[in-house]
Amino acid sequence: MPAPTPDALRTLTETLSDVTEYLRENPDPAEALALVEPLLDEYTGLPVQLADTLRALARTLQEHQAIPRTAHVTLLLAELRTAAWEQTDQHTLHYVLDELRALHRATEGDPECDACR
Repeated sequence: MPAPTPDALRTLTETLSDVTEYLRENPDPAEALALVEPLLDEYTGLPVQLADTLRALARTLQEHQAIPRTAHVTLLLAELRTAAWEQTDQHTLHYVLDELRALHRATEGDPECDACR
């Protein structure tokens, strides 16, 4: 696999920004939920991927011989790992999405919904 580039990752984050902007335009809830679903997948979603990326970065920096082994560096690496655990904790957001999807299905076609008229 070729190494990812900073430009490829910028494109990825720009796409995420586009999704956010689109969601601010109040699209159909079913479409909005479908767009967010891959982002919150419990195995491959953003929280899990970002956590894995942060852990991999910490490991890479820790094993690099040119990086000094100081208390400050140790603290910074620990902060990366803590942030990774905090991201991993967010993997349960897919359950929230499941519940929102079920609620939306239950209220679809509800004449009380002014926004759907």
